[in-house]
Amino acid sequence: MNPRTRNALEFVLDNLVWFMLLLVLVVFSLFIPNYFQLGIFANIIEASSVLGVMSIGLALVIIAGHMDLSVESVAALSAMAVGILFCSSGIGLGVQLHPEWLMVPVSLLLALAVGGLIGAFNGYLVVKVKMSAFIITLASYIWVRGLVLVISGGRSAQDLAPAIRWFGIQRLIGLPLTAWIAVACFVVFSLIMAKTPFGRHLVMIGGNETATFRAGIRVNRNLIIAFVLAGAIAGLAGWLLAIRTSGATANLGVGLLFNAFAAVVIGGVSLKGGVGTLPGVYAGVLLLSAINTAINLMGLPANFTQVIHGLLVLAAVLLDAFKQTIRQRLA
Repeated sequence: MNPRTRNALEFVLDNLVWFMLLLVLVVFSLFIPNYFQLGIFANIIEASSVLGVMSIGLALVIIAGHMDLSVESVAALSAMAVGILFCSSGIGLGVQLHPEWLMVPVSLLLALAVGGLIGAFNGYLVVKVKMSAFIITLASYIWVRGLVLVISGGRSAQDLAPAIRWFGIQRLIGLPLTAWIAVACFVVFSLIMAKTPFGRHLVMIGGNETATFRAGIRVNRNLIIAFVLAGAIAGLAGWLLAIRTSGATANLGVGLLFNAFAAVVIGGVSLKGGVGTLPGVYAGVLLLSAINTAINLMGLPANFTQVIHGLLVLAAVLLDAFKQTIRQRLA
């Protein structure tokens, strides 16, 4: 095989999910009435903002060779904390700050702090106490969601302060600022993963933790940072979720964990660790959103969404094994 063909094949393998997304958009545009319009494409990007941000944190931990099942519940707790403080109806306390714009950084810092603390707790138990990440984060998924129920009493907080809600209303080039925040997060963390020692070390740890430790890299510190980032990013997703719904409910965000896993796997991140890129994860998020939009336009029952997502995850896992086989032959 000549070098040009090899490079072309490597490029296709590295960006396969983007080609899949393009193919899906073309097919849907051709066969589904009213699908091909800027408003629909803008809606796809907007609808994927919360899931996209949550998927970033989950992808960081999985690339490092671990697991974080708590991100959905962490997002819900962060949203509830913001809702209770800054909503004016339901269980909201209606806290007012002057000037009003101060409520934006304060609410954001609150959401990031809630998520970061839970992430630090998970990271400490996994890295320092040497407990299973699956068990620890599954326990956090349960107790954090329970804490949401305890704090809210099963009730909701409504009417988020206009200064915070502004991010979900104000649009730039046809997209709300929440969508641009999600895009910015992907750009920033993609650069971190590709251009900084921390990002490269996470990939190395996921590939072979023992060899990375023997190479003199501080594995424990990097892993704890990854868990803290996953929690804080989930807190940011909760902040965006509160903005999008103008409040918080006890069951807010239920089902997002499975969709985040689906996006990460479809985006080319290996559950074995050490493989994957965040641009691919964003393509996976957009692919799921494009399919959901198509299902809504065709008027199909919502149950079809779960069936298609499950089949996509299965196909992605099989495709990952197929890509590894091809790469071995190219090596």
